[in-house]
Amino acid sequence: MEIDEENNENKGGMWDLEQKLDQPMDEEAGRLRNMYREKKFSTLLLLRLAYQSLGVVYGDLGTSPLYVYNNTFPRGIEDPEDVIGALSLIIYSLTLIPLLKYVFIVCRANDNGQGGTFALYSLLCRQAKINTIPNQHRTDEELTTYSRSTFHEHSFAAKTKRWLEAYPYRKNTLLILVVVGTCMVIGDGILTPAISVLSASGGIKVDHPKMSNDVVVVVAVIILVGLFSLQHYGTDRVGWLFAPIVLLWFLLVGGIGIYNIWKYDSSVLRAFSPVYIYRYFKRGKRDGWTSLGGIMLSITGTEALFADLAHFPVSAIQLAFTVIVFPCLLLAYSGQAAYLMQNTDHVADAFYRSIPESIYWPVFVIATLAAIVASQATISATFSIIKQALALGCFPRVKVVHTSKKFLGQIYIPDINWILMVLCIAVTAGFKNQSQIGNAYGTAVVIVMLVTTLLMTLIMLLVWHCHWVVVLSFTVLSLVVECTYFSAVLFKLDQGGWVPLVIAAAFLVIMYVWHYGTVKRYEFEMHSKVSMAWILGLGPSLGLVRVPGIGLVYTELASGVPHIFSHFITNLPAIHSVVVFVCVKYLPVYTVPEDERFLVKRIGPKNYHMFRCVARYGYKDLHKKDDDFEKKLFDNLFMFVRLDSMMDGCSDSDEYSLYGQQTQHSRDYNGNSSTANIELSYSSMDSIAPAKCHPQGNSTITSSGHESSQTEVDELEFLNSCRDAGVVHILGNTVIRARRESRFYKKLAIDYIYAFLRKICRENSVIFNVPHESLLNVGQIFYV
Repeated sequence: MEIDEENNENKGGMWDLEQKLDQPMDEEAGRLRNMYREKKFSTLLLLRLAYQSLGVVYGDLGTSPLYVYNNTFPRGIEDPEDVIGALSLIIYSLTLIPLLKYVFIVCRANDNGQGGTFALYSLLCRQAKINTIPNQHRTDEELTTYSRSTFHEHSFAAKTKRWLEAYPYRKNTLLILVVVGTCMVIGDGILTPAISVLSASGGIKVDHPKMSNDVVVVVAVIILVGLFSLQHYGTDRVGWLFAPIVLLWFLLVGGIGIYNIWKYDSSVLRAFSPVYIYRYFKRGKRDGWTSLGGIMLSITGTEALFADLAHFPVSAIQLAFTVIVFPCLLLAYSGQAAYLMQNTDHVADAFYRSIPESIYWPVFVIATLAAIVASQATISATFSIIKQALALGCFPRVKVVHTSKKFLGQIYIPDINWILMVLCIAVTAGFKNQSQIGNAYGTAVVIVMLVTTLLMTLIMLLVWHCHWVVVLSFTVLSLVVECTYFSAVLFKLDQGGWVPLVIAAAFLVIMYVWHYGTVKRYEFEMHSKVSMAWILGLGPSLGLVRVPGIGLVYTELASGVPHIFSHFITNLPAIHSVVVFVCVKYLPVYTVPEDERFLVKRIGPKNYHMFRCVARYGYKDLHKKDDDFEKKLFDNLFMFVRLDSMMDGCSDSDEYSLYGQQTQHSRDYNGNSSTANIELSYSSMDSIAPAKCHPQGNSTITSSGHESSQTEVDELEFLNSCRDAGVVHILGNTVIRARRESRFYKKLAIDYIYAFLRKICRENSVIFNVPHESLLNVGQIFYV
C-alpha cells in the first residue's frame, strides 16, 4: 500500500483513531466509505511504520547497554547482590520514564506530529498569549493548522492562562525554561555521539587487552569525523539501512541476554521485585545513591525519542517500544547482570565480556553501526530543535538546508554541524573514558526531562483540560523520580557533570541575548510606526517623484507602516510607482499550508498604489524552499486586486479611519493560486482603504460598480508594467546599541555579544534569497 508522504507529514499522527474522531462531521460520510479499506490495511501499515520507527527513534535508547553497568559501578562491584539492586532500578526506571511517561503520555502531546520542547511551547503559545514577540493577528487563528481549544471562563485552565499572561516576567521565565531544555538537547547532540561511539570502539581493546586506550580514542575520533562529514547527504539516502540495523541490534542483545540468563544465573529475574531497590540503598548508602547517575543512563535517548517524533504516528512508536524495544532491553540488562553475578571483575567491559566468543566480532560490527545510528538520530534532533528556535526568534540566523524532497523535517545546518563535531571530538579526546562522559550525559538528560515535566503540566491543564488531581499526580510522580536522579547527578558535577552545564550556559547566553535583541528591535519598529495621517497628507505621489517599478519594503511589522519607509522617503527624492510592504513572520504552528501562506491588503486609497503582503510560515517551514517566492507574492497580489475590484461599489461610505485612533475596513484574503476557492473578508487592521473606487493615477475611469471590471484591468495592467520596469528589494538594517547610562551587563550583551552575533549570522538578503543587483539597504540606529 502506498502512502501519500506529504499528507503524512502535514497530518502528523493522523493514524490515531482519537485524532480521526476530531475531524469535522461533514467528513463522516467519506470516512465511513473508506473504513473497510482502511481496516484491511491498517494492521500491515502500522507494523511497517513501527518497524521503520526503530531506526529513527530508538537508536539512542537501544545503545545504552553498552555503558550502563560500567558507569553504575566505576569502582567495581563489592557485593554480587548490588547487581540485583542495580538491575531492579534499571527495570523500574525503564518502566516509569520511557514506557509510562514518554511513550504513553508525553508522545500524545505532540504538535501535529512534531515533538520536542519547542513543539510543546508552540502548543502553549496557541492557548495563551505568552509569545514574547506580539506579532500575531486574529487571522492567524483561522489557519487550518492553528488548532486551539476553548475552556470555561471559571475553569482551572482559564485561571492558569490568566496567571501566565498577567506579568511579562512569567512569560520570560517560561521562555528561559524552554531555552534551557533546548540547550540541553544541543548538549545531548554532542555527548551522545561521544559516549556511543567511544563505548562501541572499546570492543577492540577487550579482544586485545594490551592495546593502548589512545588507539580506541583515535578510532572513535575517526568514526566521529566521518559521521559529521556525511551529514550534508542527509538521512534520507541511508535511512533505509537504519531500521534493519537497529532491529538486528535489539534481537542480538535480547538473544544474548536470554543465553546469559540461562548459562550464568537465572536468579537475577528476582530483580523484578522492588524490594531489592530498598536493600540496595540500605547496603550502599551514599555510594548507592550516587550510582543512580549511572543507572539513569539506561533511559538516555528517551528525550530524543520525543524530539524525533515527526514522521511516525504515536501508535507505531508505542507498538515498536512495547513489542521490541522494551522486552529486548530488559533481557539485555538481565543477561549482563547474570554474567556479572559470576564475573564481578569484568564490570568495566560488561557488554563485550558477556558476548559469546563465537559471535564476538559480528556483534562488535553491529554495535558500532548501532552507535552511529544512535548518534545520527540525536544530531538530527539537534538540527530540528535549532530550526524551531530559529523560527521563533531564539537563535541567530544560520543556513538551513533541506536534504530530502520527501520529508520536510530532514534538514542539515552546516554551521551547527561543524560546531557539534569540534565539541564532540574535544569531549571524546579530553575525557578518554566512558565514565566521565557518562556523568556529563546524565546531567544533560535529567535536566531535559525536568523541563519536559514542567511543560507537560501546563499542557495537561491548558490543552488537555485534565482535572487538577490528575495533573498533580503526574507532576509529583515525575518530579519525585527525576529529582531523585538529579540529586544523584549533582554529586558527579566535578567528575564530568559540569560539561553540559558549561555548553548549555554558552548556548543559553547566545539564544537569550539574540532573542532579547530581536524583541527590542521589534518594539522599536512598533513604537516608531509612521502615522497614516502623515502618509495621507503627502498625497498620492507621497511628495516624491513616483518612478516606474515595484519596491518591496521588507519589515518585521505585520501591521502599520515601518519607520524605515519614512527614513527612506525623507532622504531620497523618488519612490517606486508601487510599494509593497512585505512581512515574513513565523507562527507557533508546525507548518502553514501553501494556499494559506499569503495575506494581502491595501494601504491607503487605490491611487497610492501601496499594499501589504504578510507571508506566514510554521517552524518546520523553510523560506528558502520557496524559490519562486517573488512569483507567488505577485500572483497573490494580482488575485487580491481582482477580488478587490469585484467588491467595489458595494458601499456608499467615503469614511476613512486612521491607525492608532480608530480602525476601519480593509481587505484581507487568503490567496490560493491553484484553485478559485478564495475568500475576501474584512478585518480591522492598520490599513486605510476606501469602501468604493477612486480614480487611478493614469485612468480616466470614474468610480462605479458597473465599471469595476475595467478598473481591475487598468490596475492589473499598471501593476504588470511596473513589474516589467523592475523590482527593487528594500531591506531595513536596524542596529541596536546600549545607552551610555546602561548597566555593564546590558552593554556587554547588546554592544558586544549581540553585535558579534549579528555580524557572523546570515544577512536577511540571503535568507530571503534577494538578488544582489536589486537590493537596497536602509540603515538606522536606535538605543535601548
